[in-house]
Amino acid sequence: MSHHPSDRIPAPPLPQHELLQQRAFLKTLRPSDWLFAAVVVAAAVTAHIKIPHHMDVYEVAILWSSAAIAIGLGWFFKPMRWFMLGTAAAAGLAVWLYAGNIAHASDQIAAATGKAQGKFLLRYFLSSQSAVMWQCALTVLAFAAYSVGALAARQAQKRRPDAPTGNLLLNLGTNLAWAGAFAGFTGLLVRWHESYLLRPNNGHIPVSNLYEVFILFMVITALMYLYYEKKFAMQKLGGFVYGLMCVLAGFVVWYSVSRGAHQIQPLIPALQSWWMKIHVPANFIGYGAFGMAAMFGIAELLALRGSRFLPDPAHIEEAMYKAIAVGFLFFTIATILGALWAADAWGRYWSWDPKETWAFIVWLNYAVWLHMRLVAGWRGKVLAWWAIIGLFITAFAFVGVNMFLSGLHSYGQL
Repeated sequence: MSHHPSDRIPAPPLPQHELLQQRAFLKTLRPSDWLFAAVVVAAAVTAHIKIPHHMDVYEVAILWSSAAIAIGLGWFFKPMRWFMLGTAAAAGLAVWLYAGNIAHASDQIAAATGKAQGKFLLRYFLSSQSAVMWQCALTVLAFAAYSVGALAARQAQKRRPDAPTGNLLLNLGTNLAWAGAFAGFTGLLVRWHESYLLRPNNGHIPVSNLYEVFILFMVITALMYLYYEKKFAMQKLGGFVYGLMCVLAGFVVWYSVSRGAHQIQPLIPALQSWWMKIHVPANFIGYGAFGMAAMFGIAELLALRGSRFLPDPAHIEEAMYKAIAVGFLFFTIATILGALWAADAWGRYWSWDPKETWAFIVWLNYAVWLHMRLVAGWRGKVLAWWAIIGLFITAFAFVGVNMFLSGLHSYGQL
């Protein structure tokens, strides 16, 4: 007996990736999401109208691309909207207090002229150097809160296995981490304005030397960690990540005090390009992700040795894998942008300059890491050690090449 085709039982639908199932994302947005987008657009319009004399067509494109990215970040990770609006408001307050006069934040100039030109908020909180020093101090405090909080949680779980995994100190660490990132990003925005106050025709985005990019490195690493902390509920890993952050903060303070690196210098000709505005931030999203992944690797090794107060090793490795995947994506984009910049500046895309060679080594290292995890199925200790070693490879490409090798990128020396 034959059956009509319509009588057949339909095959169950094939499972889709979670991102492909979110086709109606716009329908999930609330009025507050659209209000946030409207505020960002209004801010971009204001910037476009108020400072057109400082922007060429490329910078206008970057402005509106940044606005779109800001809206996307605010929709994707809700705490980011308050962070972005707050830092923009703080930087706007600094611009208003400066009133076009860099001396308003200077004690030395005020003393020399006999006028009380310095303004309290600028001198102690909102000038770029003050904000960066607050960032460094808050980073150290966050490390202390995370570390002591994790130890307190461990002791509580020893006494009572069903004790809560979080505590007041861990929550304080999270708040201090947000505050440090807030101070650092505000400092970068204000430093951008200060560069124009010092040299109206040669102001520049503050990503042109090691001092500035280390601040950016700290901000990006902090924000990425705070996202992963919330997504994976891993406050106990804050001490690991902020251990690295304390090293970065120490370098910023040393570099500022011993070398006067906080003083804003004019751009050298090699960096007077709009490519810098997109190449460097993309690069440091990669660096921040790789640094964070290395700290997750250390935590995974301890968890594999039976440390019960840390999250499950597989849980940590999943976060480490996603961090490396994000870092690899942005580092690849940055490498492509760097090649385009090289073609524009030197007439060739690639010259095997030491910086370019080590960038390729970094890229290859993480490409193979991802391949071995996704294709070969590697897990556990070997990948954790690999992520840790990868940080040293990345650090040499970032700083070591500038210190020990010479080439077309030698302008970034210590």
